[in-house]
Amino acid sequence: MSQDRPPLNNAELLSVLDWYRAAGVDMAVGEDPVDRFAQRAPAATPQAKALPAVAAPKPAGPVGGDPAQARQLAASAQSLDQLRTILDAYDGCGLKFRATQLVFADGNPDAEIMLIGEAPGAEEDLQGKPFVGRAGQLLDRMLGAIGLDRTKVFIVNTVPWRPPGNRAPTPEEIELCLPFLERQVELVSPKLVLTLGGPAMQTVFKSKNGIIKMRGKWETLSIGSHKVDTLPTLHPAYLLRNPPAKQQAWRDLLALKAKMVELGLG
Repeated sequence: MSQDRPPLNNAELLSVLDWYRAAGVDMAVGEDPVDRFAQRAPAATPQAKALPAVAAPKPAGPVGGDPAQARQLAASAQSLDQLRTILDAYDGCGLKFRATQLVFADGNPDAEIMLIGEAPGAEEDLQGKPFVGRAGQLLDRMLGAIGLDRTKVFIVNTVPWRPPGNRAPTPEEIELCLPFLERQVELVSPKLVLTLGGPAMQTVFKSKNGIIKMRGKWETLSIGSHKVDTLPTLHPAYLLRNPPAKQQAWRDLLALKAKMVELGLG
């Protein structure tokens, strides 16, 4: 009876493989034939049960407001108090949903001089008043230098809510807020307007000119039937970043003071 052959060691296995390669063997063939067609196909992997559709989260505010509605609402206000109430309830501008509160105005609503700034910043957002941070402190000193203070002026912004991250308001946001700003001007009916910074000047005049080109030059602002002499000047925040520009702002303040004397104001 024949005995089982002992298994090959590694060196012998390598020798066999070398011989197969030299002989041109390129595949392994088993001793018994296999009918591949008779083999069962692997069972299909069961699919996971479809999950119910989940609705996308709703945006925190309107996708887009209606400028015509904003104009209609603003025109309906017969007083500053009514306008503030309307703005508090107005949901057409998405800035409202990211801000802490409305920044409506500060100062004397019966004043003959109106100041228009840019968008509220972080401090204004917290306190609900325009120009209360470092730029506001500088503005107070600027006004004091020509005999004015907040009891003698009325201060507003181009948009009444702080944009997220202190970014600039978009053209769409400005368009939605402009009717309310214009209504503020109509209701206060000032004798003189001072715009602070490029965005404020560009908003009220619907202009693309830069503030360096326009500052110090009197322009006529027309809103409805109301026409008012308006002087663009540099924003106090810009003056904090660029102290040499205070000389230009001082000349603008002197021009404002001269116009006040001419009109018998203050």
